[in-house]
Amino acid sequence: MSEPVGVRQAQARRTRDAVLDAAAAAFVDQGVQAPIRDIAARAGVGVGTIYRNFPTRADLVTAVYRHQIDTCAALAPRLLAESASPFTALTHWVDAFVDFLVTKHGLGAALGSGDPGMENLHALMLDTLLPACATLLDACVAHDELGPDIGAYTLMRAIGNLCITGPDYDQADAKRMVAILLRGCRREE
Repeated sequence: MSEPVGVRQAQARRTRDAVLDAAAAAFVDQGVQAPIRDIAARAGVGVGTIYRNFPTRADLVTAVYRHQIDTCAALAPRLLAESASPFTALTHWVDAFVDFLVTKHGLGAALGSGDPGMENLHALMLDTLLPACATLLDACVAHDELGPDIGAYTLMRAIGNLCITGPDYDQADAKRMVAILLRGCRREE
């Protein structure tokens, strides 16, 4: 007897999410050119499963990027509802944004590759994450935790610049510098 359609769909979603999470982790470690067999091993699936879901590397990179953007955007309202203050929510959201920026290690080359599947990803990031960040900033301003002179685009761009890692500057360094940036933005109590 075969499984009901809902069970198969739920399993397919779990498998897809496992592949996207594994690919994101591999991209952090090895860049977007990480071998598909490494991603499959991390996800606990066969290479064929990845190719069935993502026929090209561009499809996989795009899906990982979209998944992370959507996850980061959805985090903003949840953090606002759960956090002690809007600034705390902003701090936690920025931590997730930093993780996202570091995860897209190597994506710059992929974005500039001329692959049509990649060309709209930067616009997608801005269209999706700017409103999430703006919502958090607006809440901080309403609670007098930040001044109204900090815009979402400017803050996200500053964070992005602080997240350019290299041999002597890693994710921990980026997180430390972003925390200093946020403290500097906060209104004096």
